Amino acid sequence: MDRTDTLPTTPAEPVGPPRTTTRPGEHSPPAGRAATWTRLALVVLLLGTGLLYLWGLGASGWANSFYAAAVQAGSVSAKAFFYGSSDAANSITVDKTPASLWLMALSVRVFGLNSWAMLVPQALCGVASVGVLYAGVRRWYGPVAGLIAGAVLALTPVATLMFRFNNPDALLVLLLVGGAYAVVRALETASTRWIVLAGALVGFGFLTKMLQAFLLVPVFAGVYLLAAPTGLWRRVRQLLLAGLAVVVSAGWWVAVVELVPASSRPYIGGSQGNSILELTLGYNGLGRITGDEVGSVGGGAGRMGGGGGPFSGQTGLLRMFDGEVGGQISWLLPAALILLVAGLVVAGRTARTDRTRAGLLLWGGWLLVTGLIFSFMSGIFHAYYTVALAPAVGALVGIGVTLLWRERRPQADPVDDPVAASRWRRWRPLAATATLAATLAVTVWWAWVLLGRSPDWYPWLRTAVLVAGLLGAALILLAARLPRRLVSVVLGVGAAAALAGPAAYAAQTAATPHTGSIPSAGPAVAGGFGRGGFPGGRPPGGMAFPGGGQVPGDGRTGDRNGGQFPGFPGGGQAPGAPGGAQAPGAPGGGQAPGFPGGFPGGGGAREAGGGMGGLLDAREPSAALRELLERDSEDYTWVAATIGSNNASGYQLATGEPVMPIGGFNGSDPSPTLAQFQRHVAEHKIHYFVGGGGFRANGGSSASQEISAWVGETFTAQTVDGITVYDLSAGAEAS
Repeated sequence: MDRTDTLPTTPAEPVGPPRTTTRPGEHSPPAGRAATWTRLALVVLLLGTGLLYLWGLGASGWANSFYAAAVQAGSVSAKAFFYGSSDAANSITVDKTPASLWLMALSVRVFGLNSWAMLVPQALCGVASVGVLYAGVRRWYGPVAGLIAGAVLALTPVATLMFRFNNPDALLVLLLVGGAYAVVRALETASTRWIVLAGALVGFGFLTKMLQAFLLVPVFAGVYLLAAPTGLWRRVRQLLLAGLAVVVSAGWWVAVVELVPASSRPYIGGSQGNSILELTLGYNGLGRITGDEVGSVGGGAGRMGGGGGPFSGQTGLLRMFDGEVGGQISWLLPAALILLVAGLVVAGRTARTDRTRAGLLLWGGWLLVTGLIFSFMSGIFHAYYTVALAPAVGALVGIGVTLLWRERRPQADPVDDPVAASRWRRWRPLAATATLAATLAVTVWWAWVLLGRSPDWYPWLRTAVLVAGLLGAALILLAARLPRRLVSVVLGVGAAAALAGPAAYAAQTAATPHTGSIPSAGPAVAGGFGRGGFPGGRPPGGMAFPGGGQVPGDGRTGDRNGGQFPGFPGGGQAPGAPGGAQAPGAPGGGQAPGFPGGFPGGGGAREAGGGMGGLLDAREPSAALRELLERDSEDYTWVAATIGSNNASGYQLATGEPVMPIGGFNGSDPSPTLAQFQRHVAEHKIHYFVGGGGFRANGGSSASQEISAWVGETFTAQTVDGITVYDLSAGAEAS
């Protein structure tokens, strides 16, 4: 037998039907020293992941202040907790379902409002995702495959980013990986309990990030229908039960929201009709696919004149590899695709219930379905969405590498023709070896390309990765003739070369504070936003619109203007536009060139303006402004109102008091209407109006502009450290 027929770090563990000494479907556990090595390696993997995701976590402050404000509100108000309200007075919700907020709000309620209390649950979701992925891959393919899968997930740059951030994606990934694990368990014995659990986890994924969780429903259902070891009609009945579990686990919250009278709950942010169903199917649903997202500021390919809109990049098959997205997720994406095809060839024409093929279809379906939808969706798309691909990439790399390594062992094929069997025995190990070497070569070449997009960032790393990887690929071709210990070195060099690029990006991401609504992993790159791109990748001054104009910086760090309009004093006001936050060259209109609707809060001398924050980030108010807002705060429902959720979040997080975000995230929701706002003012529920903030495009309500104009015409402005503030305490008389 070839001395190198198995990975040298563990005894050979065949893929296929389980040994009689194990539970049905479970991979044979290693024994003795191998078992100790496996446990130690898993502990190192999980501890290393925890260190990567937790180190310096507080440096990002509130991270995405939009969600941080909702976490703060949920930690002090049960009603805000349940609905996911932006403020504790429950004027409007965030534009997502609230499950991820629940987790963080509970932590803040226990440990107090601070960055660590909010972000540690996100990091723990990441560690748990790595552990569950390891368990799911290990069951059928062995511990080495599981460890590779977990390491790839842990070191994917966008995973490092999102498991250190307070967006919903961290919990979503954990729930979906848990769902895939439940499908694996269900496939082993045609278990109704496990497939129903998979449905329930997907349903809770909906409560985390709405319809994105449902992208995996056809994959999970299709693989189970194909490969579960039971009769067809029993499989169908089980899937119907799993579908019911999806509906119940996702629908109970939706039903409550729809049945409660609108007057007794907050407005549903992101919708134009105060409906969670509208939000689900429109702005956060089909609108993301078609680009028809009323009230949004991104997407809208049809409206924007091609592509996917200013926040979406260029659509197409190569979107996952372009300048904006490539460094986030694509380091091992070519390897995953190659190994998926190779693994299916290895599986061959096996029985319907073959687990080798079923696992490849499960993780391959996850990657292809989600990846293709991300590639062609014309609505709002951000590079960090691709964290949803990371578990599938890791699983396919782990499975594919171990399968092909084992295929290097000469073996007889069950055919009657001895000549054909002899040819098969000679061809199969050579093909497996060549595929492994080619996969490594392609991987390091692509890493060389990605690292070249940041030519001034550790330029030596690019060459080192390429040279080490190509050397490792060449030695893999000779592995059958090398001593076993040297083979271990070769495999170590190959693994290090393949993971060096994403690991370096992940380390840089963990060492860099990230704030704002559109975070991005790794250093700045050339060619951002599609194949056309911008010099320097994510442009230092912000993102350009078709037709001109700019929006805030990418929210990565403070040196990118972090959510303000570049060069606009006061965070959103154009030079020479004292009346409000209007774009250059649009006097009185507040409209960015090439964009309909313009900026609420900035469109004429009579409108209220001069605000602090912007569309994508918030800023901490000065001590004088904070003291003003806190004055007599117990006498008001909202200490202030301002346009846009991010603008409001900065004031709310600084004071700990409710601040009304007029118009929701984009300032384009009809919440409140002018009449409702005037009534609140007349009832002395709002103390101050703070100018500036917000942005309206792709249609949406003009209520925020109407409110801003009314305030500017009715009340006297005062300026506090450059911020325009209106005292509404004489509201009854004014109204």
